[in-house]
Amino acid sequence: MLGYYNYTIWLTCLGMASAIAGISFSLEGKPTCAVACLMFAGFCDSVDGMVARTKKDRTVEEQHFGIQLDSLCDIVSFGLFPSVLCYTLGVQGIAGNLVLIFYCGCGIIRLAWFNMLEECRTEEKDSKRYYHGLPITFMSAILPLVYLLRIWLPDQAFVPALYGMLIVTALLYILDFPMPRTKPVVAAGLMLTDIIALLICVSAGI
Repeated sequence: MLGYYNYTIWLTCLGMASAIAGISFSLEGKPTCAVACLMFAGFCDSVDGMVARTKKDRTVEEQHFGIQLDSLCDIVSFGLFPSVLCYTLGVQGIAGNLVLIFYCGCGIIRLAWFNMLEECRTEEKDSKRYYHGLPITFMSAILPLVYLLRIWLPDQAFVPALYGMLIVTALLYILDFPMPRTKPVVAAGLMLTDIIALLICVSAGI
């Protein structure tokens, strides 16, 4: 069989499975469940690297396979999935399709650029402290917070907020600026904030 199937890829694949479930929830008209799946996919992505690094005897081929697999799963989890969710929430029509295409395109470019940097990386002192641009996985934190606005905004205001979020986030994917790597405490804080937002949405019955 092609590929490597040790425990270092399990969380990556679990995150993608959560995204596929989230797409199904989106199409079934259960956006709050879909947002929960997006958050779980983001959690899996935030810890899969730490899990992979516990395997000290990984070969170069295993490391490169993990990088490629992670990026391919990311485009499903944080590119395609949020696009489907936003489409079901009202980002539709010609303008909506153009925005979704732009968002996914920028996400793919960002991941391709990241993979290229990983392949060509030298031991620069800042190479492990900063990202170039916003990582695509940040959509798992951004979209739940924007989704919270659905409680207070009517559809005619909430849908434009989705448009704006997609466009701005897409641009941040491809703009080259130093983005400090997220520390565990910051990532935990974002996750807690999103969980609170999700609980508020559930209590509001949306």
